[in-house]
Amino acid sequence: MRSRLIRSGLASLAAVALTTVVAGCGSDSSDTTSAGAEGSAISAARCAENKAAGPITYLSGYQYQSSASILEYIAAAKLGYFKDLCLDVTLKPGTGDTAQNTKLLASGQATVSPIAEQDVIQARANGIDITGISSYSNAGLEILMTNKDITKLTQLDGKVVGHKGYVPATVEAMLVKAGVDWKSLKLVKQGYDPSVLPRRQGGLAALTGFVSNEPNQLKAAGHDVTVWKPIDYGVPSSLGAMAVNPAFAKAHPHAVEDILRAALHAYAYCTASPAHISECVGHAAALAGPTYDTKLNTTIWKTETQVVKDNPVSGQPLGGLDPANVKGIVDMLHRFGIIPASVTGAKAEAWFDGSYVKNVYNGDKLVWPAP
Repeated sequence: MRSRLIRSGLASLAAVALTTVVAGCGSDSSDTTSAGAEGSAISAARCAENKAAGPITYLSGYQYQSSASILEYIAAAKLGYFKDLCLDVTLKPGTGDTAQNTKLLASGQATVSPIAEQDVIQARANGIDITGISSYSNAGLEILMTNKDITKLTQLDGKVVGHKGYVPATVEAMLVKAGVDWKSLKLVKQGYDPSVLPRRQGGLAALTGFVSNEPNQLKAAGHDVTVWKPIDYGVPSSLGAMAVNPAFAKAHPHAVEDILRAALHAYAYCTASPAHISECVGHAAALAGPTYDTKLNTTIWKTETQVVKDNPVSGQPLGGLDPANVKGIVDMLHRFGIIPASVTGAKAEAWFDGSYVKNVYNGDKLVWPAP
């Protein structure tokens, strides 16, 4: 299975101790951001039910990076939202290895984790039992960058394209749809320094990356590049998608709903104003340690939430799943031989359950407090 690689520019965070924070079992007396007493946003009966669910482990996608699907979970812990719903949640930082996260999720060593929809499909196709439960957008983070002299993708024919281990399927699909002669490309593995593109190291003409990371790094360094987004070419993907351990979800469906409820409530808080953004990123920085790049992570959060705002899932509230998008991803993965033909769109659709998100909304309004 292909794994999402660690994003460049933040590799230094890997050396930080794997800090954990527990919410729902009391809080530091110096923490003044807690929303209220335990159970303050839930009925007594449902509070008892959530307590009975026991310890819940949230495993991030990559460290405590301020990405959608990470920062709001940190905020839900630090703002006391998990405690308000009687949830005993421990945050643990992932390494950026999606394949590892899916295995930890399937084994029960993690309860919930950010897993892209296409990675859920690939995991299930490989016998790894996880369930997709939400997604913020059908637009993905993977992009291609070029210098300004490239004004159309077909100019890349015969040129050198850099990547971090493999070219994401969404980027490959975009290039093919744009008419690029894929076989003519010279694919070269690069490191995690995006400045190799403006320096044209090794004749580099294009470089893969993530829309919220490398382009922002290059802009901050004074390098202006063109960002090519698969979503602009109708290529399906996902952003901020979450998955759950199926056994836990079956045994404790209301706890799963309330994990999402707390995260969505925190997402709204962390996007409400510049002050709230700064506060939420500050919580992540406190967990990560002194090497955390607060400025870059603030930009990452702003960029990703803007992508979500610009590309909402049609007909769904924030977090709602789009079955048509799942089927579109299956078609794309078939095209590149990533999953077997036996994985049909209908089969893959059954690997996702949108009821958890649906049940935390009244129409398009998040229900808070909980029932």
